[in-house]
Amino acid sequence: MPTEVLAVDDREKVRTLTFHRPEAANAFNEALYLALAGALETAATDDEVSVVLLTGAGKSFSSGTDLNEMAAIAQAHAAGESSANTGKGFGTLLDVLIAFPKPLLAAVNGSGVGLGLTMLAHCDLVLIAEHARLLAPFTSMGVAPEAASSYLLPLRMGHQQAALALYASRWFTADQAVASGLALRTCPAETLLETTHELAREIASKPLASLLATKRLVSDAHRDRILRARQREDAAFAELLRGPGMDDSVLGQLPGSR
Repeated sequence: MPTEVLAVDDREKVRTLTFHRPEAANAFNEALYLALAGALETAATDDEVSVVLLTGAGKSFSSGTDLNEMAAIAQAHAAGESSANTGKGFGTLLDVLIAFPKPLLAAVNGSGVGLGLTMLAHCDLVLIAEHARLLAPFTSMGVAPEAASSYLLPLRMGHQQAALALYASRWFTADQAVASGLALRTCPAETLLETTHELAREIASKPLASLLATKRLVSDAHRDRILRARQREDAAFAELLRGPGMDDSVLGQLPGSR
């Protein structure tokens, strides 16, 4: 079902899920985390959906986690004013992304920061607007990589390019994303979504049982390593958060991310 933060469109066995917080550069708050997780779970069991396509509304793909809400959740936890499930949206979404059984495409319509980058490594095919840029901001924030990106980015991009992205927290272009293997091709912004949909429609025309079997075979080869990478990242993230001065580092705004 469509929500205020996520638009849903079905066409020719392709379900397009559009992050819809353009006023916040499509940053992921709890509502968007849970809406996307729920929409993916629904699509996974809908026999009328063969392929899912992710994109963003407005000028950005996603600026990653909503840092303002993250600060509010941290304060609520510290004050004992939150439930046990508060702040669980990120993990819930990652569980669903890793287990998603159907082909998953992304049309990266603008800047992707943090999760707006790392979720691309969970997608099977990525097309990116010519002007788009991507950023893994974790070392700039004093934290560790997320979403199994410490494993998936070297796998997708090669060690050198992934190391540059993860260690230097340096923006890279759409052309660099394609050259590294993170994206399939660039497209003019005005044709990106339709071009990606045409590719999704081609895939969706194949027998669903065959698509499910193929996705399972491709995914199962890496699933255990992805899960172990998440565990290592979570442990490193928690250790770094206990370090001195971390509140100011993590909750500071990232220059150029919006």
